[in-house]
Amino acid sequence: MTGQLFIVSAPSGAGKTTLVRLLLENDPELGVSVSHCTRAPRAGEQDGREYHFVGVDEFLEKVAADGFLEWAEVHGNHYGTARSGIESALLAGQDMLLEIDWQGAQQVRRVFPEAIGIFVLPPSLAELERRLSGRATDSADTIRRRLAAAREELRHVGEFDYVIINDDLHRALHDLLAVIRAARLRYATQHQRHSALFATML
Repeated sequence: MTGQLFIVSAPSGAGKTTLVRLLLENDPELGVSVSHCTRAPRAGEQDGREYHFVGVDEFLEKVAADGFLEWAEVHGNHYGTARSGIESALLAGQDMLLEIDWQGAQQVRRVFPEAIGIFVLPPSLAELERRLSGRATDSADTIRRRLAAAREELRHVGEFDYVIINDDLHRALHDLLAVIRAARLRYATQHQRHSALFATML
């Protein structure tokens, strides 16, 4: 039995991180990959929880060794998903979630074309700017760069299977849970996970 791979992507400020955290609290069967990144930890972040924080040299060594399933440079920092952890978890039947950008999603689909892509949209660009400014952790220049990047990211929304508009966190969470549940109820998945039951009936 193999697990299912879910990809959640969104422009910075759309609420993806909060949604994923709530999703994992509500779905204990879903595992999440902790990415490697080269940026400095933000206040309250812990190494190995939000990210594996590494230096640029160490990151690039792992790239050269083909150690990442996907990786990208985002806002001047490198982010990557370790290959070995994902592959072993899926082979063990564990459903896994990747919280990555559209560039990473493209790379993952080349290896796992059956991965289910979910894109989280903000209700508007004006609201996205308000959320980024409200963080009070980024400079005005950083916010401008993130908004420019968001416009580029939004051009790739059509590459994803599902789109969730995060104008209400409670509704967006239920939409996300519904996508995960529906994917698990597809015929191919049910037939694989309950092969003995199907064998007695068909």
